[in-house]
Amino acid sequence: MAEKNRAVAYEGPGKVEVIDIDYPTFELKDGPGVNPANVGRKVPHGAIVKTVATNICGSDQHMVRGRTTAPQNLVLGHEITGEVVEVGPDVEFVKVGDLVSVPFNIACGRCKNCKERKTGICLNVNPDRPGSAYGYVDMGGWVGGQANYVLVPYADFNALVFPDKDRAMEKILDLAMLSDIFPTGFHGVVTAGVGVGSTVYVAGAGPVGLAAATGALLLGAAAVIVGDMNADRLAQARSFGCETVDLTKGGPIEQIEQILGVPEVDCGVDAVGFEAKGHGAGASEAPATVLNDLMDLTAAGGALGIPGLYVTGDPGGIDEAAKKGSLSLSLGTGWAKSLSFTTGQCPVMKYNYGLMQAILHDRVHIAKNVGATTIGLDDAPRGYAEFDSGAAQKFVLDANGYLGTKAA
Repeated sequence: MAEKNRAVAYEGPGKVEVIDIDYPTFELKDGPGVNPANVGRKVPHGAIVKTVATNICGSDQHMVRGRTTAPQNLVLGHEITGEVVEVGPDVEFVKVGDLVSVPFNIACGRCKNCKERKTGICLNVNPDRPGSAYGYVDMGGWVGGQANYVLVPYADFNALVFPDKDRAMEKILDLAMLSDIFPTGFHGVVTAGVGVGSTVYVAGAGPVGLAAATGALLLGAAAVIVGDMNADRLAQARSFGCETVDLTKGGPIEQIEQILGVPEVDCGVDAVGFEAKGHGAGASEAPATVLNDLMDLTAAGGALGIPGLYVTGDPGGIDEAAKKGSLSLSLGTGWAKSLSFTTGQCPVMKYNYGLMQAILHDRVHIAKNVGATTIGLDDAPRGYAEFDSGAAQKFVLDANGYLGTKAA
């Protein structure tokens, strides 16, 4: 008899609910957001995972705010860590009982891009465009993982098996960050060119920005400066050795000069994305602000890592151009300074094994740095509301009681 399965679903702008959904099977069924071309797709290469930790992400928050074309009843959640409870007939290496991290990118492992480690733009999992993810708008319709159970396709390729289950459970909140935000933040600083002695500016002190700052320190940066308008999130950045700039007091360049003695940094990271605001207290939305700031303050010949999310459909955009993802960028500045840009989904598998080792060997404490906080599945609506209000926390849903969270 199939186990009961409950999940967090988007029910309209500002509203999420915990609902009953079907227990996963090795076939993609029709449902909210499922591409018709994916309906009936067989998944003998998949595994069914019982979630140990499943996190609320800022990318989820964009949908919940009504800033995407996500349909009602879409099951949310792409940051998944769990225990394998069933495997399909084509799964050879992943075993029942394995504790695994599931990259948020769904990748086949067979296409040209996957073979080149570009797993964020797999060609075979989303009929609409390259790239896919669990529980996300326009990503093919793979059911989200903020649930008791979730189907993980291409399990032998996608699942990162933790080598020692007991040891992993001792660091489970850190390891839970491997499915998305730690590799995503790390990708941002790697593509920005961070190395030993670098000076780095990270725009945004949400969980991805804090993960990027953590990654910069891990790579040996000399100075990591984090900018935001949220005092609690800036305090969180300072708690592990970052400098900060308060954007309610104006733009970042003057404050960076006060810290470094020069009005520029070697490397810039956009961890904000398409809902960026201008400078100053009470600033309104101005989605190109961060990218233009980074071009202004990054030294000539430098690079911008852009893990922040940008979309092609934003019903809440400030104008018709923004609703299509068209922003007023000062590209001439970037060209004149010979700046490089890297955008798009992080290819999680490029980084997650190495970052796992860094966690297991106590080289980094990512859960502490991002303010990881466990709550029960039924508390998800509260977690979304508090995260949206600016809480300096990364909410981790304890859907099945592995983390010892008491029911609300």
